[in-house]
Amino acid sequence: MNTTVTPQEAPVLLNVNGIEVIYNHVILVLKGVSLTVPEGHIVALLGANGAGKTTTLRAVSNLLKAERGDVTKGSIDYRGERIDRLTPADLVKRGVVQVMEGRHCFAHLTVEENLLTGAYTRNLGRADMHAALERVYQYFPRLKQRRGSQAGYTSGGEQQMTAIGRALMANPNMILLDEPSMGLAPQIVEEIFEIVRDLNQREKVSFLLAEQNTNIALRYADYGYILENGRVMMDGEARELAENEDVKEFYLGVSSGERKSFRDTKFYRRRKRWLA
Repeated sequence: MNTTVTPQEAPVLLNVNGIEVIYNHVILVLKGVSLTVPEGHIVALLGANGAGKTTTLRAVSNLLKAERGDVTKGSIDYRGERIDRLTPADLVKRGVVQVMEGRHCFAHLTVEENLLTGAYTRNLGRADMHAALERVYQYFPRLKQRRGSQAGYTSGGEQQMTAIGRALMANPNMILLDEPSMGLAPQIVEEIFEIVRDLNQREKVSFLLAEQNTNIALRYADYGYILENGRVMMDGEARELAENEDVKEFYLGVSSGERKSFRDTKFYRRRKRWLA
C-alpha cells in the first residue's frame, strides 16, 4: 500500500462527477456516481454482482457504446481534461487502459503476441519493444516461460497475467482492472494482487479496480467505494472500511453480534432506511 502520500494529499488523476448511465435508452444503471482516483494510488470499487462496478469502469474507458450504453448526466475528467467524449483509442494514448472482466486474451495468438498487441499505439522500434517486453516479464516471469504458448491453452491465472501485461505494454498511467480475482484459485489471486501493488509502487501506475472479493481488495487498496444498485453507498480509507461493522457483516461475512443471514439483515436495514 502507498504510504508516502495519502489519497487526500495526492493530486487527483481521475474525477468521476455525478454520472448517470442508461442502457438501450431506458435502463438506468448508474444513478449519480461520483469518485476520485488520486495519482499513484489504488482505489477499489466494491459491491455485489450487478451493483454497477463494470458499468462505471466502462463509462471511464468509453466502452459503453459497444453495450448500447451512454453517459447521460455528469462528467469524467482525467488530469483536468474532460474525457467522456473521447474514443477508447484516444484514452489509451493518454495513458488510460482497461483490463476487461474475463481477461479476453486472443486465444489463437501466443502469449507474447498478445503482449505485443498492447504496444500497438506506441510505434516502438525493435530495441524499445524488446525492452517493453522484458519489463513485463520482470513482473510476470511465468509469462516468459509461456511466451510461445497459445494464450487459449494457458491457465486462467496466466491469461489474467497476460491481460494485465498487455495493458502494461501500452505504458499506462492508470489501469482500470475489472474483477481480477474472478474464477481464480486463492493463491493465484494473491499473486495477481501482489503484482498490482508492485506496479503501483515501482511504476507509479494508478489503479481503479472493480472487485467482488472485498476482503482482498481492501487489503491492497488505499481507498474504497461501495456501490449498491448503481449508487455509492459508502466510501473511505481502505483500513477504515475493513473495520466498519456494516462492511464486515455485508461483505466480509463477519458479525460482532448474533449471527444472521445476509438476506435478512440486508432486508431489515434497507427497509429501515426506506421507512425513515
